[in-house]
Amino acid sequence: MLQRLQGSVRHYNLQTLRGDVVGGVTAAVVGLPVALAFGIAAGLGPAAGIYGAISVGFFAAVFGGTRSLISGPTGSMTVAMAVIVAAHADNIAEAFTIVIMAGLIQMMFGLLRIGRFVTYTPYSVISGFMTGVGVIIIVGQLEPFMGGRVGVGGLFATLGDMPQLMNEFQSSALLIAVITLAAALLWPKRFQGHLPPTLVALAVGTAISLIWLKDAPSVGAVPTDLPLFQLPHLDPGFIVRATEPALVIALVGSVDTLLTALVADSMTRSRNDANRELLAQGIGNVITGFIRGLPGAGATPNTVANIRAGGSTLVSGVLAVAILVVIVMRFGNYVELIPSAVLSGILVKVALDTIDWRFVNRMFRVQREHLVVMLLTFILTVFVDLVAAVAVGMIAAAVTNARQFERLELDSIISVPILDQVFFGTQDNQEQFDDFTARVGLVALRGTFTIASSGKLIDTIGEDIREHEVVILDFSDTVYIDESAALVVEQLVDTAIIQDTHCIVMGLSGMPERNLNALEVLRHVPADQIVGTRDEARNVAARLLA
Repeated sequence: MLQRLQGSVRHYNLQTLRGDVVGGVTAAVVGLPVALAFGIAAGLGPAAGIYGAISVGFFAAVFGGTRSLISGPTGSMTVAMAVIVAAHADNIAEAFTIVIMAGLIQMMFGLLRIGRFVTYTPYSVISGFMTGVGVIIIVGQLEPFMGGRVGVGGLFATLGDMPQLMNEFQSSALLIAVITLAAALLWPKRFQGHLPPTLVALAVGTAISLIWLKDAPSVGAVPTDLPLFQLPHLDPGFIVRATEPALVIALVGSVDTLLTALVADSMTRSRNDANRELLAQGIGNVITGFIRGLPGAGATPNTVANIRAGGSTLVSGVLAVAILVVIVMRFGNYVELIPSAVLSGILVKVALDTIDWRFVNRMFRVQREHLVVMLLTFILTVFVDLVAAVAVGMIAAAVTNARQFERLELDSIISVPILDQVFFGTQDNQEQFDDFTARVGLVALRGTFTIASSGKLIDTIGEDIREHEVVILDFSDTVYIDESAALVVEQLVDTAIIQDTHCIVMGLSGMPERNLNALEVLRHVPADQIVGTRDEARNVAARLLA
């Protein structure tokens, strides 16, 4: 950490400082109303959202591996935490113990250096996941949007409470929420760089409630003191049971963070350290669990706002946290004036931004396999849980990709008969060959061969092998063969032997040679039939056919 700070100071100048100050202020302004709203949406109250933004934001900025990244509560983390809070409502200490465990798991991810693998997540899975999170947030805000309490217990519980909501319906709350949402949606883009739409919506909605619609329920005051550390629930039996939900929080937070880091990289033309970023996020979430805040991750809207405003170092992230601390200590009492419907309208705006409209608008023009993966991930996100959605989506995407690789790999196989007069003939002995005789077949395996094509490899070229007296397996242009494809090559050799077809292996080298030899795939091929060039193969074939 000391070296990182020294490096930052060494390259610091007035222009960088100005950009970091503006970026930090902008990130704090963008993050404040969202943190308040997410804290309430998770069932923990507005203070938890602010505490989470302070804790995760500070440690991720100081220890993280991504320049300009701003961390705090996010939609996916809020959805995951809301489920845990509902399940442990009678003992809230258990819920925050799960947060601490999730942070420790994230730290382990970073120490084991597995962060880079998250970037391999297919876009169709990410799209389905984020769209599902957006829908969950919108459905969860139906009750406070119309003056009811914040729904707990997930999608089905919220829908089940709708008949009761009709009895609690408040027209003033609905009107405030609609005006707040409209202000956020209609705020001109040319002004968004100077004043974020969420802050405008917060100001407009609160002003209307103070001047006109005064009977809408408010969120309650935020404590003006910094939070105290509270011990977790350390019952051994509970720790075992808590491992699964902690893993959910850790995985969701890791995916959220590293995807935001990729967005930051694309904007700053830099490269993040994924493993250090996960370690920093884990530290932040561990501390967050001790102060009973909402767990967080890399927040894309806050990060984008910071970068666009000029933030380029960890100073902007630390400054954003400092501003939130001042707000808590000096202005926490004023939060009581904010109606719940205002934060609900802001959350609906955030949810609409979370939905991947770019994919949704083109969903019927993408490949059918990718659409199926996206819809499967979306359905599981909304109706089952977040980790199951990502896990099943990854498996479905892998199967889809395997089918595509199968077609590509099989298309790169060339299996042709070689006419005797072409393969053996010269101008001197051309008359001894029949123009239509092809006793030698050539099977050229070009490129890469994996488990994707291994199943159909034998069916594709097995019949060609049986039709010749000699078959040449040409590996001259083979780049890679995995274990599954290597064992299929062994099956091809065995098929040739059973059919009394002589097998010649040509041009084998590099990684394909090492893999085939390690598995002893060519043990039934005589050593003098493993050659390097086409001329050597021709001489061996002539000897075998003599």
